[in-house]
Amino acid sequence: MRLAMFSVAGRESRVGLVNDRGVYDICARIPEAPLGMIAILEAWGSLKPALIKLGTEAADHVLDKVRLTAPIPRPGKIMCLGLNYRDHAAEAAMALPDSQLWFAKMQTAVNGPFDAIQLPRVSTKLDYEAELAIVIGRRCRHVSRVDAPAVIAGYCVANDVSVRDWQLRTSQFVLGKSFDTHAPFGPWIVTADEISDAQNLGIRCLVNGEIRQNSNTREMVFDCLSMIEHLSQAMTLEPGDLILTGTPAGVGVASKPPRFLVAGDLVRVEIDGIGAIENRVEPELV
Repeated sequence: MRLAMFSVAGRESRVGLVNDRGVYDICARIPEAPLGMIAILEAWGSLKPALIKLGTEAADHVLDKVRLTAPIPRPGKIMCLGLNYRDHAAEAAMALPDSQLWFAKMQTAVNGPFDAIQLPRVSTKLDYEAELAIVIGRRCRHVSRVDAPAVIAGYCVANDVSVRDWQLRTSQFVLGKSFDTHAPFGPWIVTADEISDAQNLGIRCLVNGEIRQNSNTREMVFDCLSMIEHLSQAMTLEPGDLILTGTPAGVGVASKPPRFLVAGDLVRVEIDGIGAIENRVEPELV
């Protein structure tokens, strides 16, 4: 099942169900549905039968006529795992990590799946990172690997946009990863029951139609379940939290010479079984 946030004719975003028939306005069609995506995820167990039935009826909108927005407008946490693909570590000439290397992106970096990425006024070293995103669906702490699947609501496509000079000038990545608009994700949440194996998904990034990254999630050093197990030892994970799981080889900074994004570039990230997001790079205006 695909759950999205969408708006029509510039109106406020609403929670939608997306299938081949089109887009359904969940809260308008199901009176008992709570408001907001996070509340929908929290009520998933009781709401799922009604959503399945809704998906057999006529849709409210044609997909091409709505604007898809970030599936979680304001995640409580955006946690990101660094150096988590074997092929990426190899291109960076770095040893595989012995432990998980975590950093955070701030909420204000959230961006829609088809909205513009800003080229900052303060840097020209703008880079892309295709990533699988995990969406947490249940409040949890000290989750075992065995129990981790039960707390995953679903998965999204994400781009961990990075300002490399800001990222690498200190040992802390937060500022270089948290510029406004630098966390586009979506285009929807594909619920976990639709993904048979999150560790065997093709993942790609294309810039202006040229494939820059082309890998598979089986290249991860630490898999999705071990990430949840590890993170939940330190912090409570809550519905709507977003976990970015690392990027494969092919990032711009590792090219020889480096290939950074410039205004006008169109960046597309695709993950098999989930979908694609596509963002144009535009100069920061403010």
